[in-house]
Amino acid sequence: MHYHRRPRWALPESAVTPEHIAVDRRAFLAGTALTAAGLALGAPSIARADAPLDPFAPKPPLNPDFADAGRPVTSEDLNARYNNFYEFGTSKDIADRAQALPADPWTLTVDGLVGKPLSMDVDDLIKKLPIEERIVRHRCVEAWSMVAPWIGFELSHLLKMVEPQPEARFVRFESFNDSSFAPNQRTFWYPWPYVEGLTLAEAGNPLSFMVVGAYGKVLHKQFGAPIRLHTPWKYGFKHIKSVTKITLTDEQPVSFWEELQGREYGFWANVNPEVSHPRWSQATERVLGSDERIPTELFNGYGEEVAALYQGERFEKLGDRLYR
Repeated sequence: MHYHRRPRWALPESAVTPEHIAVDRRAFLAGTALTAAGLALGAPSIARADAPLDPFAPKPPLNPDFADAGRPVTSEDLNARYNNFYEFGTSKDIADRAQALPADPWTLTVDGLVGKPLSMDVDDLIKKLPIEERIVRHRCVEAWSMVAPWIGFELSHLLKMVEPQPEARFVRFESFNDSSFAPNQRTFWYPWPYVEGLTLAEAGNPLSFMVVGAYGKVLHKQFGAPIRLHTPWKYGFKHIKSVTKITLTDEQPVSFWEELQGREYGFWANVNPEVSHPRWSQATERVLGSDERIPTELFNGYGEEVAALYQGERFEKLGDRLYR
């Protein structure tokens, strides 16, 4: 008799939001005074972070296995004003500029080596998937960290919908490319659009999460609205924002930062305190909102879930020591 131990990330079916009451971003916005005010002023407010959840709709369930990240949740005000989003600029202060992002409507395409490719509005897509909330760590390659209460769905659920073909080995993610509202995309030396990639095994791991909301609200535009990737055991530059296309392929994708500076930003980018960035140590991290530095954990503390992905002779021969 085989016994399957329930992993600590597993969400019981009873806790999954039924399809008919799943998260609907437009419902969040409809009828709110904040939306009306934003339209009247001609520009949305950072403070509203798009809009609160519909008070008449059930809140997505908090996954009990991700109810505590081991440190406090970073305040929304701080998190919403400290963002990397290179399409809008190279500083952290891009929140105002990011409000130009036309995040609704938004079509996500999944193609490549799949049996059932799809191209669907994000609002329609999330009605078909189990939505949950997770409180998880985020570790930037710049050696700072935060904790965020993300709302979204496991990437594996979307992959099952499109039925990967046997030869598929990697998942390539692509963001938008439109300099009419994203000013930094006019800079010719960056390899736009932003591209990232995972192995199919990584993408199918239950920790790989597609985010559509945060802090009980529709996703901030500066966070990568309306849909972004979060893989908490990897450095933040892997967490591609405002995804427009996901392609399953048999070739390892070349990511944005890897193409720009492969010696510093490799494909794997797993958090590892023993492997320094070429220009700074990764042994400690600064907690966002304080001057405190704490020791960095291998895989950002999620080794129980993902360490098995990187065992064996094949990975050791890659020579990247979990980082490069």
